[in-house]
Amino acid sequence: MTILDENYTLADGTLIPRLGLGTWLMDDATATAAVKSAVACGYRMIDTAQAYGNEAGVGEGIRTCGVARDQLFVATKVAGELKDYQSVAASIDESLSKLGLDYVDQMILHSPQPWVEVNQSDDRHEEGNLAAWRALEDAQAAGKVRVIGVSNFLAGDIDNILAGGTVKPQVNQVLTHISNTPFELLDYCAEKGILVEAYSPIAHGEVLGNPLIAEVAGRYGVTPAQLCIRYCLELGMLPLPKATSAEHIADDARVDFQISTEDMQTLRGAERIKDYGESSFWPVFGGKL
Repeated sequence: MTILDENYTLADGTLIPRLGLGTWLMDDATATAAVKSAVACGYRMIDTAQAYGNEAGVGEGIRTCGVARDQLFVATKVAGELKDYQSVAASIDESLSKLGLDYVDQMILHSPQPWVEVNQSDDRHEEGNLAAWRALEDAQAAGKVRVIGVSNFLAGDIDNILAGGTVKPQVNQVLTHISNTPFELLDYCAEKGILVEAYSPIAHGEVLGNPLIAEVAGRYGVTPAQLCIRYCLELGMLPLPKATSAEHIADDARVDFQISTEDMQTLRGAERIKDYGESSFWPVFGGKL
């Protein structure tokens, strides 16, 4: 048994792999190759999004990887700009068409705010998010989606969904890594029975040169990237590392070790990351579009 053979059980009873492949910033051809490499080495969860522009490539990889569809967990996201029922419903059908699939295992709202408003607006779009959520609920009822959830949602955003929706979000996918871990949000989600999925668990590569991370990784004989992924697992999250080469994809799954309580405490207290390098202009990394 390795991490790739293990699952979490969501609040609604659905099994979801404990580790998945992220595909942000991959073009279609790269995504197809990455998906096939990941599945070949044992990954069963693949994560994409409407905003990534590579659903067609991910779908090609899913359909041609040689593993039965029902053995895979395919996840995508509704574009953050869509805040009304009709456009979200249409986008769900468009995603299925691009993926070339009859259903997806998980579909989530990508952001409570349109990306151009993130870090620039206090408007949390409560009504628009509820309209979008109703479209997800109906897609789930129609068998187009198995699991529905959210991404980049804060506690207040989720409270809005819980108060106005009929189906509880099963997951919240957020930026989480050593040196930037939203502990209060993690506690909130745990209290509500919502699994946190960690995107950019190695901070888009910007923490790989961190001396503290390198020192702790050395004690376990693992790479800084492997330590970062294991850190998220130790906190009960589902990490979604992005990798394109077969070697890196395989390395990211070699995380069957335990971080000591003392080292976890050290990592939890790591100094907050100051800069995300070339990715700093993206809203999720503190920038503005």
